[in-house]
Parts: sequence; structure tokens; C-alpha cells
Amino acid sequence: MSKLVTIYGGSGFAGRYIARRMAKAGWRVRVAVRRPNEAIFVKPYGTVGQVAPILCNIRDDNSVAEAMTGADAVVNCVGTFDKGGKNNFGAVQDEGATRIARLAAEKGIGTLVHLSAIGADTEGDSLYAQSKGRGEAGILEHFPNAVILRPSVMFGPEDNFFNRFAGMTRMGPVLPIVGGQTRFQPVFVDDVAAAAEKAVKDEAAPGIYELGGPDVQTFRELMQDMLTVIQRRRMIVNIPFWIAGVMGTVFDAGSAMTGGLVSAPLTRDQVTSLRSDNVVAEGAKTFADLGITPTAMEVVLPQYLWRFRQTGQYADITASARNLRT
Repeated sequence: MSKLVTIYGGSGFAGRYIARRMAKAGWRVRVAVRRPNEAIFVKPYGTVGQVAPILCNIRDDNSVAEAMTGADAVVNCVGTFDKGGKNNFGAVQDEGATRIARLAAEKGIGTLVHLSAIGADTEGDSLYAQSKGRGEAGILEHFPNAVILRPSVMFGPEDNFFNRFAGMTRMGPVLPIVGGQTRFQPVFVDDVAAAAEKAVKDEAAPGIYELGGPDVQTFRELMQDMLTVIQRRRMIVNIPFWIAGVMGTVFDAGSAMTGGLVSAPLTRDQVTSLRSDNVVAEGAKTFADLGITPTAMEVVLPQYLWRFRQTGQYADITASARNLRT
């Protein structure tokens, strides 16, 4: 029989790309998620029965252990931007990641791949970075030969970065941002999946890899590129950190008062994160060590951001017709 990989969070943004790649490589894929009925879209990634969504609660030992039973490799893609509730930073990115590594070691799983983030640090400024750092430490404690992937902000058709800000351009002539001079190194989500595939297939040496795209740009520059792609003119306004911090505190309070029913559009912890550059560190293992050439944003962004143009997929036709009239 073909080998089996269990992907925790396999229906998420990065997880679905990893699941698709592993299915194409001939592996059986078990997608462990909280709501399997919302993950049935992964089934067509392979032949009948090759890709199976299953119920799993990353906060429960028995649930996690059952999901990896019989697996040859395990991939953890579970992450969160919520610091409150049951599935908070600590429960998911620290305790959950550590739980997966501990149980994988106990069961004798051969390979463990963990999706972390650039900036993960137990002593980091943000709670998000700290929880990512503790998760990595827990994984390496129980599974020293794990492969840990730290991507910069990921982009792709389902992303919550370019899609979010492109959507905001429909609301008015101003596009507000925080940390306009903070540098990012956006990475195509399928390139990250390619790195995970190599790790699952034991084609990558154990260790930590920092994954960034070919371009390093400031937040403001990224927004300018996005506006060019969607063919809209907006005034990019950078909100000072101290004002953004106040806004984040207010939004956090509002979210807490509603029991999380109203999600905060900006949190104080996100403001803290935006104070630090999100780029590959000098001397780190990168895509080059995996034999992967990262994809440039200019190749991918037009493929999915066209829907934010004023005339959508008809933008080029409209422009052509305008030229004919003149």
C-alpha cells in the first residue's frame, strides 16, 4: 500500500496545498480537522478514498493520537491569530504542537513536519511570536529530527493578506495600514507546500528553514503593487503605532465583551508584531537548501486579484474598447 500522511489543519490555507501535493505524489492523505464536513473539498485531490477528512481536536491527546495511527509521516499546519477562547495561541501553537510531537515520538512516526512562522521566538515581543517559539521548542524536545518551516506572510488565491486589503479598496478612497515601513518577504503558498512535500518524503535534512519569496518590500510598497494589479487609485495612509495600539486595545475590549462574536479587525498583539520586519534571517536555511526556486508575486497576484478590478475579468476588454473609441 502507498504511504500515509496525517496533516493536522489540512484544509487550511497552507494545509490544502500540502494535501494536494501529497495526493499527487501517490500518498494516502488523512486531513485531521475540527469540522470534517467543511473539508470535503479536499477529497477530489486524489482518487476515491485517497484523501479523507477526519475529526480531530488538537487539544485532546486521544483525538490527536487516533488521527496519526498507522501514519508514516505527520504534518502540523494548525495555527491561529486568536489570543482568546479555547483555541488560543497557547492551546494551539504551543501545547497543540508539542502534543503532536510527543505522541508522534511515542508512536514511532518516522517524519514530522511543522509549519511555524518567521519571527517565532520564546522571547519575542508579541504573544503570537512567543507561542510559535514555545511550540517549536516543544517539538524539538520530543522530536529532535523534525523539519520546521518558517514562512513569511503567504500569498495565494485563498490568502487573508492581499485579498483583505484589496477588498478594503472598495470601501473608499483611503487605504489605512499600520507599519508602512515594516519589511516583508511574501512567499507563494504552493512553494511552502513544495518544501513540506520534500520534508515528508525525507528529501530535506532535519532543522529549521526560513522561507521567503524573491522580493523584500515594505508594507507600503506591497500595497502599491496590489493597487497596480487591481487597477485602482487609493491614498495609502500609515497609522502611527501609538494610535494603532490604542485602536487595537479598543477592538480587543469589544471582542472580549461580545465573547468573541465580533472579531477584532486589528488587535494590540498584531500591532506589536508589525513593529518587526518579517524577512528571512541572515545565515538561515532557505529554499535554496531545498532546491526550490520561489515564485515572484507578479506572476501570481494577477491570477486571483483581478476580481477586485472595477470591471473584474472584463478589465482588459473594457480598456481595449475605450482605446477604440478614442
